[in-house]
Amino acid sequence: MCRRGGPASATRSLVKGEGGSASEVAGPTRSPMAMATPSVTLGIDLGTTSVKAALVEAAPGHPSGFAVLASCVRATRAEVAAQSAATAPQAREQDVNRIIQALNECLAALPQQALRKVCGIGVSGQMHGVMFWKTGQGCEWTEGGAARVFQPRAVSQLVTWQDGRCSSEFLASLPQPESHLSVATGFGCATIFWLLKNSPEFLKSYDAAGTIHDYVVAMLCGLPRPRMSDQNAASWGYFNTRSQTWNVEILRASGFPVHLLPDVAQPTSVAGRTSQAWFEIPKGTQVGVALGDLQASVYSCMAQRTDAVLNMSTSAQLVAAMPSGFQPAQTPDPAAPVAYFPYFDRTYLAVAASLNGGNVLATFVHMLVQWMADLGLEIEESTVYSRMIQVAAQQRDTCLTITPTVLGERHLPDQLASVTRISSSDLSLGHVTRALCRGIVQNLHSMLPFQQLKEWGVERVVGSGSALSRNEVLQQEVQRAFPFPVSFGQEVDAAAGAALVMFQRNLNQKEP
Repeated sequence: MCRRGGPASATRSLVKGEGGSASEVAGPTRSPMAMATPSVTLGIDLGTTSVKAALVEAAPGHPSGFAVLASCVRATRAEVAAQSAATAPQAREQDVNRIIQALNECLAALPQQALRKVCGIGVSGQMHGVMFWKTGQGCEWTEGGAARVFQPRAVSQLVTWQDGRCSSEFLASLPQPESHLSVATGFGCATIFWLLKNSPEFLKSYDAAGTIHDYVVAMLCGLPRPRMSDQNAASWGYFNTRSQTWNVEILRASGFPVHLLPDVAQPTSVAGRTSQAWFEIPKGTQVGVALGDLQASVYSCMAQRTDAVLNMSTSAQLVAAMPSGFQPAQTPDPAAPVAYFPYFDRTYLAVAASLNGGNVLATFVHMLVQWMADLGLEIEESTVYSRMIQVAAQQRDTCLTITPTVLGERHLPDQLASVTRISSSDLSLGHVTRALCRGIVQNLHSMLPFQQLKEWGVERVVGSGSALSRNEVLQQEVQRAFPFPVSFGQEVDAAAGAALVMFQRNLNQKEP
């Protein structure tokens, strides 16, 4: 799906808010004096199920200050069986070739004339995951029709944030990190530890590692070593955000291959310049250090410090900005449902990150379709989804209670889903779907309650994400659980956020 034109409603305002400037509210300092610069920034987000690319330019006449010239989304369909010799049934991996194919398709669909004007590239992507490659052999540049493209070569599959191979027992056997963040299954360092124990020969095949977005930045720039933002480093675990360093000594003492740890840089810095012309983007174009998709998404829509962002797509996150100068406790608490992730300018976001969001609804739909198939009937998943939302919207309340944690939670990895208070009067599709949507929202509320948000000074909730935008029942349940003014329709957009961070860097004329 591709779109063109129009100021971006998802982008953040330059107007000063109460108690501070826009830079205090939202991240990197903005430079209104440079808004007339006729340049374009490309933003890329490499998500769990899709890739998005957006072209952003200055729009001085619009309240947001920016406009999205064009954007394109491509599904990756990248899920594959585990690659390493010692496989685990809970493993979740993706084919890097399919992800890069989707990226190339996005770039090919954008206006080529606008790509010629690109002066910077911002990249974000799914956090926590890890992939491996051989230095100098990670990709091959080829002529893809009328454009030069890169194709993965000596690379592993991507082990995603959804990976569940690290059991609670295995995680308990790992050394204690010197960090305020705990280590969970699906985190890059935990995955590497698991491979070290269960498939050491696999690791010997590679000498570089990073997230999927770190890989893209490294390939675009021809970097001899990947550079990683502190946002992504923190998402891997074993990273101290105060000292901005990996826990090298702790890791080395446990036999961890520390040579695989990327160099770390500030999220507003430049990783390098494109080593080749890419589609119509000139060689030598600046490329920012890859950002976390969470931070890029929040950056695209958090206009005031008093906003909380509730994003629900594949998973779900409830995010609030912590005051400048806040420092989290340095001792990790694996049972804490709220984590503090690096944002910009050495500030933090309080994040309740649930593993269970739109993916729970997708699992439910798939189950219904499978039941129908077992009964000899065929029906499209899209038809089931739209119909179940329709009947749930008519069912305004239910006594049925569903705890929807089919994937567990990072702070409660062994908690699975359950259904309680079942009665014969609450078994309709409307009751069950209403209870499921309520359970998804209530699970997030249990992690970061309304009362805590109120104490932090939150005055509004910005609701976003594909699962929320197309589901009126989820929207109703958000309003029920969080009695703030709630704004829906804010198209939180990690690709646009990544572009804006890079755009602002160029406007501020900071050199790497």
